[in-house]
Amino acid sequence: MHWIDWLVLGSTLLFITAYGVWKTRHNKSTDDYLASGRSTPWWAIGLSIMATQASAITFISTPGLGYSKGLGFVQFYFGLPIAMIIIAHYFVPVFHRFKVYTAYEYLEQRFDKKTRYLAAFLFLVQRGLAAGITIYAPSIMLSKLLGWNLYFNILAIGILVIIYTVSGGTNAVTQTHKQQMAVIFLGMFLAFGFLLHYITQDIPFSRAMDIARWTGKLDAIDLNFDIETRYNIWSGVIGGTFLMLSYFGTDQSQVQRYLSGRSVREIKTGLYFNAVLKIPMQFFILFIGAMVFVFYQLHTPPIHFDGEAIEQVRNSEASGQLVELEEEHAQLYERIRNATMDESTEGSTIAALQKEKAVISKKVEALVETSGYVVKAKESDYVFITYVLRYLPIGLVGLIMAVLFSAAMSSTSAELNALGSTALVDFYKQRRPDASDAEQLRRGKLLTAFYGVLAIAFAISVNFLENLVEAVNILGSLFYGTILGVFVVGFFLKWIKATPVFIAAIVAELVVISFFIFDRQIDALLGYKIEYLWYNLIGCLLVVLISWVLNFRKSV
Repeated sequence: MHWIDWLVLGSTLLFITAYGVWKTRHNKSTDDYLASGRSTPWWAIGLSIMATQASAITFISTPGLGYSKGLGFVQFYFGLPIAMIIIAHYFVPVFHRFKVYTAYEYLEQRFDKKTRYLAAFLFLVQRGLAAGITIYAPSIMLSKLLGWNLYFNILAIGILVIIYTVSGGTNAVTQTHKQQMAVIFLGMFLAFGFLLHYITQDIPFSRAMDIARWTGKLDAIDLNFDIETRYNIWSGVIGGTFLMLSYFGTDQSQVQRYLSGRSVREIKTGLYFNAVLKIPMQFFILFIGAMVFVFYQLHTPPIHFDGEAIEQVRNSEASGQLVELEEEHAQLYERIRNATMDESTEGSTIAALQKEKAVISKKVEALVETSGYVVKAKESDYVFITYVLRYLPIGLVGLIMAVLFSAAMSSTSAELNALGSTALVDFYKQRRPDASDAEQLRRGKLLTAFYGVLAIAFAISVNFLENLVEAVNILGSLFYGTILGVFVVGFFLKWIKATPVFIAAIVAELVVISFFIFDRQIDALLGYKIEYLWYNLIGCLLVVLISWVLNFRKSV
């Protein structure tokens, strides 16, 4: 990067960190630290909720999904408005009435301590791992594309987040989320503007849309009900609703964002704000990926976006085969460019050329595999950043890097804040109910720092083969359904007692994890694959049904 890009990146990150520390310098009580004194306005709640979910993974992997698979991933979010309405009308009034600091406090009042401990423990495990992923994702991308040391990237993100999150707690997270979302929106809109400028220098926008449509990049809706299809309208509306209910209704990293609201009305408005904007935001990010695909029909892309993988092949015995494929790749893209610019060329020709590209890509993947290269992320995860580094002007590159770091910091800070709060409220305060407010505040900061160090350690040691944005959602789906099931029983099935729901939660969690671990065996047994979005529905229903049966047998 140019020194101007470094200046933009460094000054943006330092400003956000300093701002978070300065704005929360007067926080003196545990209530300030955990819930911002319950004074957050609706618009800050809405932005904070969006910032928590919009990690760096969103801006690295989601454009890659748009580039490789089109807009279909947007269906993942179709359940979000439904979930927000349910949470606003049923969850929020209960949480607000009981004045809880964590969602799991309610479970003790509804059931007992062991149910509260179980739900809080599942959250700590799931979110503790996810925090590591949200640090790892941008770090691995930037280290490979910019030649930065991976451990330096991880430490830089982790330490900056720890500084202001430990210092100011929930208020610091909310305050910095406003700045981070401003940087994110500015950077992405500018990147999209330059992308359209580059494309329309060669072809009209209508032609660009035709190319995207003919190659399947604009296919956003799949109406077919198929449990083996990862994203369709049914998995999005049904499975997605259960996932979003779990995430926004029972995950402390999100619940803590709106527990700090001034009133039930302010909280509801913040949730509706997110419900209205989230799907358009994700659609926009996917659409950027689809337009990057069109851009690379006019400009020859790398033969493989993971340059490190290609270098390993180049230094292996397969280097001669790689040279031949690179020549074939260059010749093919000359034909693709000509066909794209020729407005008389029809969709069938464009589609045929893409099939030729797919054949070359498979051969390259085979060479990468035989070279012994250790894959750390899918090729599509490198697409957007490669475009940014190669084609965007000086200064804007630094801003986009700041977007990635800001997004990583925004989601990670919320996660660490929630982890520290849950460990403090649901475990430490139960053992030390007589601890003074000053002692609780000090212990909350120590616990937040502890989980920050833990997330950094996990990020340093982890590798992922899934698309990164999917990896986070898969991890969440392993736990969210069970936790949601416990809350559903608590809110709506008032006659079911504590022990049946506790046993049901343990059984449901074991079943869901077994579905994931033994997926191939289960696929062979059932004759079809159960995709991860359905885990949320399965886990929730198992908790409800098993607890119902156990409670019935006990009463009989």
